[in-house]
Amino acid sequence: TGADERTLRSVDIRSHIKDVATRYDVPENLVAAIVEIESRFNPRAVSPRGAQGLMQLMPATAATLGVGDPFDPRGNIEGGVRHFRSLMDRFDNNLPLVLAAYNAGEHAVIAHRGVPPYRQTRQYVKRILRQLDRDGAKTSDTAQPGRKV
Repeated sequence: TGADERTLRSVDIRSHIKDVATRYDVPENLVAAIVEIESRFNPRAVSPRGAQGLMQLMPATAATLGVGDPFDPRGNIEGGVRHFRSLMDRFDNNLPLVLAAYNAGEHAVIAHRGVPPYRQTRQYVKRILRQLDRDGAKTSDTAQPGRKV
């Protein structure tokens, strides 16, 4: 049935998240929280600004990352996690800054010397941190705002 297919796809997506997160040394629960907040695990999601797929990659970012089809769950997760890893390296694993850079762009974080004063970005950072907390990440470093991942 359709519901069974969606469940299987969700299981496959979660399995791929685990594989890619492990390969790039990004906490699996963090990647899952980003996918949940960004797209609700919908590989066909498109934002009003044009971000696409599970990790809501902008077309230019997807192209830079070599993601040919942003609606392909495997390619989108691969590119999104690789991009997130590069932001973790750039911002010394400071999770609020990394999340803000993923959402608003690294140049916005640099220009504002911190989380930009954009309402949407500040809400995004809070939503991801709350999702991590809800997912039982309290025992993980990723759950503590301002802590390093």
